[in-house]
Amino acid sequence: MAWTEDFFKVTGPGLTVGITTGNWIRLLAQNRFRVAPRFWPRAAFATLVSFINTPFCWAEEAICSRRVASQRIPPPLFILGHWRSGTTHLQNLLSVDDRFGYPRFAQVMIPDTFLLGEQIMSAASGVLLPANRMGVDGVAMHPEVPWEEEFALCVSTFLSPYMGWAFPGRAEHYDRYLTFRGVPAGDVERWKRSFVRLLQKLTLRFKRPMVLKSPPNTGRIKLLLDIFPDARFVHIHRDPYVVYQSTQHLHMRSWEYYSLQRPDLSAIHHRTIRQYVAMFDAFFEEKSLIPEGRFCEVAYRDLESDPMGQVRRVYQELSLPEFSTVEPALSAYVKSLSGYKKNNHVELSSDLRREIVNSWSRSFEKWQYSI
Repeated sequence: MAWTEDFFKVTGPGLTVGITTGNWIRLLAQNRFRVAPRFWPRAAFATLVSFINTPFCWAEEAICSRRVASQRIPPPLFILGHWRSGTTHLQNLLSVDDRFGYPRFAQVMIPDTFLLGEQIMSAASGVLLPANRMGVDGVAMHPEVPWEEEFALCVSTFLSPYMGWAFPGRAEHYDRYLTFRGVPAGDVERWKRSFVRLLQKLTLRFKRPMVLKSPPNTGRIKLLLDIFPDARFVHIHRDPYVVYQSTQHLHMRSWEYYSLQRPDLSAIHHRTIRQYVAMFDAFFEEKSLIPEGRFCEVAYRDLESDPMGQVRRVYQELSLPEFSTVEPALSAYVKSLSGYKKNNHVELSSDLRREIVNSWSRSFEKWQYSI
């Protein structure tokens, strides 16, 4: 491992790289300043970065706020799916089309300042970022890589299950924001306003419809339609056993890079089961709210075996721009992935497989996965 990765793991501000000083203090106060001693270097670096972010935030608000507020947001395309279901692969495929825009890592991680500070963020992250996605998989990491807008909303509102990676002692509290069911109306409206503001800034930057991918949105269809009634949706699903194994790995790596408290490793299993149930209970209940012609569903195995054919189908079913325009560039991108290697996972015990089937039975039945 390069020294930059060691530095990033020990001191990198993780989720809070784009936070302002006032919000940083509020976040620590909400969590009673409970930062484990081993993570004090990470918290200290986050504090230092917040001192830099704050004047940039003031400057961006003064210079850009009117132009941002005047932006009309084109209907977005939302990629839905549980973590580790292939959402990143699908977003990368769709993002080849330059008729769409997509949030970059260097923008999402500093949501309050990227209109002025993106170049600085790109330069810094280009030096310090690990070669791939923090060991989660082999997907390359760089400042321009498509990234989840959930990280932006996490740092600007704290209303995200991702904050449970930073403060695992309150993971159940933050998991309420996976679906926002039972969350006070004021928090819901604040999250909506922040989402609109983020999309206005991205629209100012790209002047194109955005392809957005954040797994928590899978359980928020009604909220998304409230904000963006003309949005389109594509959902990708994958073998639940593989999703379970890979999500366990994701939680471990995310705690390693983001946590400010000592995580209870025995809680990973229960959180994975709980989040999946909450996400898909909401998904199956709210999917029917999507107007006809604005929803498409893809199986990961089909996307893996025939990426060109599946993306073509997405374009056709969602009435996206002419597919033939992007076909040559997409074909070249698909060929570039020929050497990609997926993670290997330990075989699940029979008892664990039985628990997964019992807890996630609806997914096995709906998408006809073998038990």
